[in-house]
Amino acid sequence: MSGQSLSSWATRPERGSAAVIRGAVRLALALGRPAAWRLLHAVSLYFMAASAADRAASRQYLRRALGREPGLGDVFRHFHAFATTILDRVYLLNDQYDRFAVRVHGEEVVAGMLARGEGCLLVGAHVGSFEIVRFVGRAARALRVALVMYERNTRTLNAALDAINPGLAMRVIALGSIDSMLQVENALADGQFVGMLADRAIEGESTIACPFLGAPARFSAGPFRIAAMLGRPVVLMFGIYRGGNRYEVHFERLAGCGPGAREDRDRAIGEMLRQYVTRLEHYCRIAPYNWFNFYDYWN
Repeated sequence: MSGQSLSSWATRPERGSAAVIRGAVRLALALGRPAAWRLLHAVSLYFMAASAADRAASRQYLRRALGREPGLGDVFRHFHAFATTILDRVYLLNDQYDRFAVRVHGEEVVAGMLARGEGCLLVGAHVGSFEIVRFVGRAARALRVALVMYERNTRTLNAALDAINPGLAMRVIALGSIDSMLQVENALADGQFVGMLADRAIEGESTIACPFLGAPARFSAGPFRIAAMLGRPVVLMFGIYRGGNRYEVHFERLAGCGPGAREDRDRAIGEMLRQYVTRLEHYCRIAPYNWFNFYDYWN
């Protein structure tokens, strides 16, 4: 395991002023999803045309995930899927979950934990929609979720979306604060599910290199180290966008590690992370337009 410098994703400025984002949210709510979703085609084309770096990153990833040279249509689908998941957060936070057709796989994985009031780590990636995962649990079983995230380059967007309905806003535990890990431990002890996206790392974080879509890439070991230290179960989560108003939510229990020597624990952490990367690659291949890391991931 080794440290990694602050990734390029974390230093990228957030796009859009607060006023523009608030105006877009109001427009989306006024138009309704069908009309706003159609308008999103033009918005996606604009952002696709405006950023050569994002287009190049999309092509690089899609080339690996599709196993062929992506065309402009593939890149557009990638941008449009990303934009759709952001748009749909507006309606989810406006308590319009019923407008979506959601199919859930592996619900039994979390049902027992919820019944026992047992906290767990929900580990995902920047794949599809985390918000749809949260609302599946909220609608069915009053699932309480706190998301651990690096807020710097999404603070304005998140503030505008949370203002839609503060009662539905998700609790966020900000990475980098002095008491971040204490908040995580307290949330787990309180029976909450703590969500972490393990496909990005921040400065000073331990990472492990794993084969991913044909080449080595570095992944954060943090979520798996927390699970090992606190003895908490790990559940993988993926909220896949399937077009139109359709989503598929997948839960999978990840084989964990028990008590043992430090060396055994480190090996187990590495094994958990490799399991995670294997499943991430699986979902990237079956839903290639759902992975939203628009930067050179392999360098």
